[in-house]
Parts: sequence; structure tokens; C-alpha cells
Amino acid sequence: MASPRVARPLIGDHPSMRKVLRVVDRVGPTDSSVLILGESGTGKELVAQALHAASDRAARPLVPINCGAIPAQLLESELFGHVKGAFTGASQSRPGRFELADGGTVFLDEVAEMSPALQVKLLRVLQERCFEPVGSDRSVSVDVRVVAATNRDLEVEIEAGRFREDLYYRLNVVELQLPPLRGRASDVPKLAAFFNERNGTHRRRAVAGFSDEAMAALVAYGWPGNVRELENVVERLTVFCADELVELEDLPAKIVRPRMPKANLPLDLPDDGVDLRAVLQALEERLILQALQRTAWNKNQAAHLLGLNRTTLVEKLKKRGLLQPHASA
Repeated sequence: MASPRVARPLIGDHPSMRKVLRVVDRVGPTDSSVLILGESGTGKELVAQALHAASDRAARPLVPINCGAIPAQLLESELFGHVKGAFTGASQSRPGRFELADGGTVFLDEVAEMSPALQVKLLRVLQERCFEPVGSDRSVSVDVRVVAATNRDLEVEIEAGRFREDLYYRLNVVELQLPPLRGRASDVPKLAAFFNERNGTHRRRAVAGFSDEAMAALVAYGWPGNVRELENVVERLTVFCADELVELEDLPAKIVRPRMPKANLPLDLPDDGVDLRAVLQALEERLILQALQRTAWNKNQAAHLLGLNRTTLVEKLKKRGLLQPHASA
């Protein structure tokens, strides 16, 4: 299942991604503010693009700005513009991102990095749809939709006094949580194929495919950098393995891991035999714990990784007394 509305589509058949795509289809045509939550590399900007493309504003600009990549003292000018002479180096007037996006959408990436003073000014824009450029007393009115994103827990930021609660509620009319790639590992083959095909089209270099062992390693890897990391790995492979089948040994060392646990789980039958029931139970427990750790103890996602129903997984946890650290099962 993929969104057809953007050049780089949102790809995924996992239930968590299907839910994201359904929300995009339903919320996209509205003017509601959307807050996109998720780890770095999960595709927050792609979701913003899809929301914009699905709206009546699609013919107008989508203007992104990374609030964490611009020094705090310059961010206000980037957002709202400035007039000539407003500060040292302001040799001419310049419109800000909100003015450039008039009629369209502003995407505020990493909005939690915004200073408290600037949060106040953003709140006013959301409430009154107007602002003053830096160094000006003239109000500029704009018609924009705001989509914001962050990899932080804003409720924690509010409790710590770093983020305004009233701004949070203005931004969070609709909340959209993006799943980490480790929580939808079944989408890895389709994503890898997409990135490989795109490399073949744009860079005229692609691999012939992935061996079963190589793909199994890609699926099993935890992907701390999420989809962005997978994209980079596939690009690297197209450089070194162009027109060849990717084998296990072609993958980066951090991805290649033993397919069976080590320790007391024998790979070969010992001369004196083995307690098969105990070995299988130990293997099952280890894989269950790995799935739970990889999904931050989300039982629905862990059950999917293990090919189990959630009810079956919960029964196994209770039977073996496997509890989440510092929490109840």
C-alpha cells in the first residue's frame, strides 16, 4: 500500500502504516493543524508532503523549515521575514517562510527546538493568522496550514517548562504517530526494493536483488536510523554490488548478526544428545524478548514480528513470567 500523491511515496503494508495512510487520506483535505510524532528517519516530512498534496492547497507552496537546524537568533527572521536594516547584515527586506507559504502549507520540523519567546509568536500566528516581520510594525496577514513534527515527547517538554501547553493544543488538532521501522519489519523488503528501483532510475545503478540470507538479515536488524538508514544502506549496496545479487557478506558488519542465538543453544547435536524441549523453550524466550525489546514492549508489534496473535504472545508471557522491566506485563 503506497500513497500515490507524492514523488517519494509512503510505503508499507504493515497495519501501523496502513493506519497512517488512512489518517492522511482523511485529514489531508481538511485545514486542520497536524502534529506528526516519530523518531528521526521515520518519514515525517514525507507525511507532511502527502498531507499537503491531498489538500485543496496542493497548487500552492509547501514550505518546510527545520527549527533545529537554524540558530535561535535567526529563526524568527526565517519564519516571519525582516525589513531592511532590522539587524546587522539585513541589507534588504526579505519575506519569511510564512509569507512565502501564503495559500499553502508551512511544515515546522523539530518544532520542539523553538525557543519559548518564539513559541509565543507562533501561537499568535496560529490564532490570528498575522505577524510582524523583524524590525517592522506592519502586520502581514497570511492564510496557511501548519503541519508540525518532532521526535520529542511534547508532554514531557511541557512538564519541564520547555514547551507551551497552549501552543501544543493549537498544533495538535490531529496527532499522527509514525511507527519506527523496527516495529514494522515486514515492510523492509518492499522499502528496499523501492529504493533499489529508484537508484536504478535516477543513478542508473541497481543491484540484481537480495539473497534470502541477506534479506533475512535486513529484516532482523533493528534500524536505529529507521527508513533513512535503510535508504542509505541500499544506496551503498548499489555502489558496491551494482548488477549483482546482494549476499550476506555484502552487508555492513553492524547488520550481519548470527541467525541463531549463541550461549547454551547448540547449533549441532552434541554426541551425548540434547534436551530438545529445553533448547526450544530457551530459543522461544530469547526471540520473544528480542521482539519486545525491539518494539519497546509494544505487544501488538512484537506479536507481528513473531508471527503470533497478540493473545498468544500474552499467554506465553504469563506462562513464563516474562515481565517488562520496571512495569507490569
